[in-house]
Amino acid sequence: MQATDVFSTTLRALVLNASYEPLRIISWQKALIMWFQDKVEILEFHSTKVRSVSNSFHLPSVLRLKTYIRPKRVDGVRFCRENVYIRDLHTCQYCVKKFNHKDLTIDHVLPASQGGPKTWTNVVTACRPCNQRKANRTPEKAKMPLLKPPRAPTWLPVIEHEVHPDSAPMVWKDYLRFKAN
Repeated sequence: MQATDVFSTTLRALVLNASYEPLRIISWQKALIMWFQDKVEILEFHSTKVRSVSNSFHLPSVLRLKTYIRPKRVDGVRFCRENVYIRDLHTCQYCVKKFNHKDLTIDHVLPASQGGPKTWTNVVTACRPCNQRKANRTPEKAKMPLLKPPRAPTWLPVIEHEVHPDSAPMVWKDYLRFKAN
């Protein structure tokens, strides 16, 4: 299938549980597959279409699972770069500025070269300039205090951090609960 809109690769779909609770955001390709497999009902569409040799389809924007899925209970949040960014709200823990994930790095509070482990309690989000300025030193030695000490999160509200209220498609806003600023 080919998309009629060059930006269709960035179009995504919001997946709701059968109870209308937001679960995740998926690509338009995955949304179409779930629809063709009759796993979801489509509640809203994007204005963009994709075409196959013989058919044309509007891209799904909001999907609801036909069967309820019990959310998995997790003993702990998986340690990975993306989850560290989410924990730190995409904010450099040194200069306290918000950044796009492409402009962020992970910094070891106690540098790895000095035995600092790659754990929730020893890594923070840092912008590239701050990470380079801190170099191979602790925040104290670099005279760069941390915004807050790193801790292991007990949960991560993925949907809330994946979608900013200003950039969310209008049709999603009825299904997502954004916190007032």
